[in-house]
Amino acid sequence: MVSIVSLRGVVALLGRFPALAGADLEVGESEIVLVQGPNGAGKSTLLRVCAGLLRIESGRAEVLGHDLVTDRAAVRRSVGLLGHDTALYDDLTVEENLRFWARASRIDDDAVPAALDRLGVAERLRDVAVRNLSAGQRRRTALAAVVVRRPRLWLLDEPHSGLDQGGRDLIDQVILDAASAGATVMLASHELDRTLDLATRHLTIAGGTITSDERGSREPGGHDAA
Repeated sequence: MVSIVSLRGVVALLGRFPALAGADLEVGESEIVLVQGPNGAGKSTLLRVCAGLLRIESGRAEVLGHDLVTDRAAVRRSVGLLGHDTALYDDLTVEENLRFWARASRIDDDAVPAALDRLGVAERLRDVAVRNLSAGQRRRTALAAVVVRRPRLWLLDEPHSGLDQGGRDLIDQVILDAASAGATVMLASHELDRTLDLATRHLTIAGGTITSDERGSREPGGHDAA
């Protein structure tokens, strides 16, 4: 198995609170890993640690071969994070936002229209400032910004939030397509009726510790197990 995420005894603080309290995790290539647990359990913190956005206090951690203690900046260039904050610039248009993220990731601008089409962002919205979008339109645009970057590791925090049924189905297919193309996906979600069948594995996190790690019915790469 090609290791994409490797955590050993990782502790991460929010203020003085240990939001991760000795987390151990191995995630391989093309897996779709569901992270479940109650509010405040550490799900979002785990994703932010894997994105290189939150410093670890102790333990060992590597993401995409980069040491999270000594080289967090390199990790950030290789992952796509969708958090509760969409990381879009309100004053820029939809298309300008995607062009910014494409250039930041050294991706040709030609990839922007395809990413917007993939997420069903209507042509009429592409010259609209992000501040004027609905919650669902902002979510689709933020996901298109992840798609355009072509990350090896997708980190999605409640990716279905704010979307209608059609949008939720579309996100599921985008996730499956990413895994089939060789990307690894980690998603935190409370929508277990949808995401349990989508995932190849499901983790439970409580009190900042991964308490269970179970294999799903879907094989890595987006295919159901025989």
